[in-house]
Amino acid sequence: MSSLLFDYGGTLDADGISWIERFRPLYKEFGLDIQKDRFDRAFYDADDGLPLRHTLSGLDLESTVRLQTRDLLAGLAPEFLGRADEIAARFAAQSRRHCARLRPTLERLARKRGLGIVSNFYGNLDGLLRAEGLRDLFGVVVDSGALGAQKPDPAIFLHAARALDSRPQDCVMVGDSVARDIRGAAAAGMKSVLVCAQDKAPEAGQNWTVRSVTELEAALS
Repeated sequence: MSSLLFDYGGTLDADGISWIERFRPLYKEFGLDIQKDRFDRAFYDADDGLPLRHTLSGLDLESTVRLQTRDLLAGLAPEFLGRADEIAARFAAQSRRHCARLRPTLERLARKRGLGIVSNFYGNLDGLLRAEGLRDLFGVVVDSGALGAQKPDPAIFLHAARALDSRPQDCVMVGDSVARDIRGAAAAGMKSVLVCAQDKAPEAGQNWTVRSVTELEAALS
């Protein structure tokens, strides 16, 4: 296994918990208690159109999340717009603490294997990682918004493998989404690791299951 490919949101910034799953209780903590289906629609509406509404190049995590939060609140609960900056700051702080916790593991892995990121993101992930001090850990960052292909399309995984000069069969994809990461990696001919915070992980064809990227070294050994 010459290369490890990582999802970003939910994998490197949390232990198998997606952004929407992290945001729901955070908004509720700030007083916005909205029916799940309605919240989810507003979240994805804000998320999907973010690169079309804003110039994201050069923004760090907190600035990117702040725009997404403001867009969600503008459409769902404009009376809460005054809390957008606080919500974004809290979310970014949680993510940064988690990335700092993972960094020693990633540094050790990088000494033995090529590391890359394969993410469905807004097109500004490379610059965001530079702003967050994380870009140096990865030989390639493949962002769906920049490449024009999204997981689970095998093309996005194969692009990362080529950039790392690796064969697909020598790559392992590490992610928290069965549909996007595990099935996408399998379609590209790669092995996979599911990062799952639940006590019982789904059996979805992954080769390994971990509760956190901090367990990755032990799992792969």
